[in-house]
Amino acid sequence: MTQSGNDAKELAREAQTSSALRGLARAGYVANGLVHLLIGAIVLVVAIGGDAESDQAGAFKAVAAVPAGFIALWALAVALWGLAAWQALEGILVRDRNMLKKWAQRISHGGQTVIYAALGVISAAVALGARPDGEATTETWSGRLLALPGGLFVLGALGLGIGIGGVSFAIVGTRRGFEKYVDLPQTRLGTAVRALGVIGYVAKGVALTVVGVLLVTAAFTVEPTIAGGFDGAIQALLALPAGPALAGIVGAGFVAYGVFCGFRARFARL
Repeated sequence: MTQSGNDAKELAREAQTSSALRGLARAGYVANGLVHLLIGAIVLVVAIGGDAESDQAGAFKAVAAVPAGFIALWALAVALWGLAAWQALEGILVRDRNMLKKWAQRISHGGQTVIYAALGVISAAVALGARPDGEATTETWSGRLLALPGGLFVLGALGLGIGIGGVSFAIVGTRRGFEKYVDLPQTRLGTAVRALGVIGYVAKGVALTVVGVLLVTAAFTVEPTIAGGFDGAIQALLALPAGPALAGIVGAGFVAYGVFCGFRARFARL
């Protein structure tokens, strides 16, 4: 490695170990937990017949509706950006002699960086008065992709990737793979947090898998209106036999994941 590369890594290491960034990263986990709690609560309302946007945009709009909600939205945005920055640095500083594993970890941290940064952008946009519609946006971009040469393959690959990510999320939950990122106490509290992690990861995995299926279906049928995000995934679940019960289970799982993220803020290995 060149001297400039070593210097860059040293700067990244110093930034990551700063108490300020670590504090922001922990706040980011709390913010992420709050978003999932709100999504879960909205899904539960939809499952019993209510009408609401059961996705990230819907969660941020719910925050905007409360008194001084824009202040909370900016706080969420800053915390999420802090967590995104920490994930980016974690990706840069990955240490593993196995190059395949090393780059797999870097890709994972890179993906989380993009997700948390994007959530922060949505929160800030809603604080500034924007009212995004996640479902309509997904359909619009899907339509634009399908209009391009080879676009259906790109959309299909995107859906496949999201679906695989959903299955992976569920596997991490069932195998308790998330435990390597936290230092949980060997107490009843630790047992409860583990259970929340299992339930939450599996529920989010199910939702992501359904989103992937919707995108792949939209690609193969060349019908962008089939594509959807989390809200579309919940509507797809509702259309199944015993749909409200299934959606309710996923909603409860999202609530569990949100609570888990809150505890992760306390026990995360940073």
